Amino acid sequence: MSEVQDYQSSLSNPNSRKFETFSYLPEMGSEDIYKQVKFIVSKGWNPAVEHTEPENSFDHYWYMWKLPMFGETDVDKILAEADACHKAHPVHHVRLVGYDNFKQSQGAAMVIYRGPLTA
Repeated sequence: MSEVQDYQSSLSNPNSRKFETFSYLPEMGSEDIYKQVKFIVSKGWNPAVEHTEPENSFDHYWYMWKLPMFGETDVDKILAEADACHKAHPVHHVRLVGYDNFKQSQGAAMVIYRGPLTA
């Protein structure tokens, strides 16, 4: 069995904090994010944008940016809403969620903008 790598993530070190599965992978570029949103759309999941202050990202609910985009299939429109949220709240973390309405759960979630990291 291979060794499991320990990620030194802690609340006291903002640079070490991990969010969702993609945080453990190399940072995604805009093309990678586009592909992930395309995947969310291809699964029929409903995209939604959420945001919160970096200091509240672990112990508070995230604020919803407008309502979920029920039935939206245009990847560019979805990313435009995420960008609008980021511009309205430049110091917040912004994540994109794909809600699976059949399983009544999140099918995907990823932080696509990070606010400034401070302790």
